Amino acid sequence: MHGSEALFDVLSLLLAAVVLVPLFRRFGIPSVLAYLAAGIVLGPYTPGPVVDLEVTRPLAEFGVVFLLFSIGMELPLSRLRTMRHYILGLGLAQVAASAALILAIALYFDLGVNVALVVGFTLAFSSTATVLAILVERGEAVAHHGRIAVAVLIFQDLAVVPVLVLLPLLAGEGRHVGEALALAGGKVVLVMAAIFVVGRFLLRPAYRFIAGARNPEVFTAANLLLVLAVAWVTGEAGMSMALGAFLAGLLLADSRYRHQVEADMEPFRGLLLGLFFMTVGMSINLPFVAERLGLVLGLAAGTMAVKALVLVLLCRLMKVGWADGLRVGFLLAQGGEFAFVVFGRAAELRLLDGNLGQALVASVALSMVLTPALAALGRRLAFRLSPTERGGDPIPDSASHLADHVIIAGYGRVGRAIARLLAEHDIAFIALDMDADRVAQARAAGIPVYYGDAGRSGILRSVGINQARAAVITVNEARQAERAISCIRQTAPDLPIVARARDRAQEQVLGEIGATAVIPETVEASLQMAGSVLRQAGIDDEAVERSLKGYRNRRYGRPQE
Repeated sequence: MHGSEALFDVLSLLLAAVVLVPLFRRFGIPSVLAYLAAGIVLGPYTPGPVVDLEVTRPLAEFGVVFLLFSIGMELPLSRLRTMRHYILGLGLAQVAASAALILAIALYFDLGVNVALVVGFTLAFSSTATVLAILVERGEAVAHHGRIAVAVLIFQDLAVVPVLVLLPLLAGEGRHVGEALALAGGKVVLVMAAIFVVGRFLLRPAYRFIAGARNPEVFTAANLLLVLAVAWVTGEAGMSMALGAFLAGLLLADSRYRHQVEADMEPFRGLLLGLFFMTVGMSINLPFVAERLGLVLGLAAGTMAVKALVLVLLCRLMKVGWADGLRVGFLLAQGGEFAFVVFGRAAELRLLDGNLGQALVASVALSMVLTPALAALGRRLAFRLSPTERGGDPIPDSASHLADHVIIAGYGRVGRAIARLLAEHDIAFIALDMDADRVAQARAAGIPVYYGDAGRSGILRSVGINQARAAVITVNEARQAERAISCIRQTAPDLPIVARARDRAQEQVLGEIGATAVIPETVEASLQMAGSVLRQAGIDDEAVERSLKGYRNRRYGRPQE
């Protein structure tokens, strides 16, 4: 391709994203659908400019890679260990049960055993990119149902290997099935062990050396090198590159460099992930879908119904509540991007008929397009059927008429302390939290805490954001805090926002996006320690308080009352 043609393709993609994403978001439609719509517009099956899919596809795959890297950094090994029964239990059971049911249905329609095996196992997988994009956009990646969904997706990424091994065997090529699967399994174990061993012994010293250079460009280059190198290793080993990126994220999850790495990777992840969804949209053959609409709709609906039912039932068997089970089931009901690779390879090996392959690809793409709506439906059903499992009663209508109150986003350790002090001074407050158990305990004690995301304008209006005297952001998760501040600032531009920050870097970010005052925990802890040391040294309390007050005045840039 000539340079001018490639440049025109890039310009077309950027223009479509710049126009459609803000337009869709203005009407409350997820940005995932905007990218899919942009891909359909620029695809070969609609009138107008056509972008070469083969040029954009390699870049688009890196969007999923960077997304999995970010998710890995949100899940330190300590938390991942607590999820192992979901990864190895629920993940394995979901793939096996979904594949078995879809296999039986395929055999019923006389597809043949080999074809049915390919279709069954491939459709059992879900779309890692679509699901995680929705969870991240809604700030639910670390919520209970979000962690369960991530656990299942992790197992599905591991299960990619045997399916890839099976393809040539089902086509009559290669060695015995058992031998091939044993070799593939051994390769997976060795590669993952090598990544963790090398990462544990070399990664942190290497990052300490790179950070010591105090060169932001070199630090960003090191981050890119880590993600792409580990992704390349797992890709060469027959696993997905996304799984390698996830492992790279795990290696940095507990490091002191995590927050800076996240900030460096954010632009790459967002842009390339949007490009991935555009390539999905470009692959949708609208004329073919129109000609065989019944078949495509039937395949998509059947796949989503089987997988949602299997996941909800398995969640209940594993003692997961109805609310979380429904949300996980609807979140993971779609087909996955892995299907595009498998069905394409199966067609090359002449395992699949061309028309059937196109119908399957179209049905998977359609199910991915429907995922945001399905996720919203699952959330609504979960709230309606099991209100107690989402953290108590719904936010009452009277809350929207509150006035001169304080809104607390996050009812953890810090949020509870603020609430107690507000109550002592007879200041009305209402708190929002995404931990169902925490909300239920507070509601049982008669405290006005409700399940809700402070990063959503509808929730904010329901707690009277426009009549509030202030908002306090105490949530732990960095992106959730940023979303909450941005949403509050858009909904109530003049409302004072006091935010908690872990460190100086987060303090700067939260201040830039609209927080009125940001209180870094590290600074306040050091001031408390300094005050104690001064008192032990014989300095009187009045002088100590004067010194601390003066430091705060200089540090926060305003008088301290």
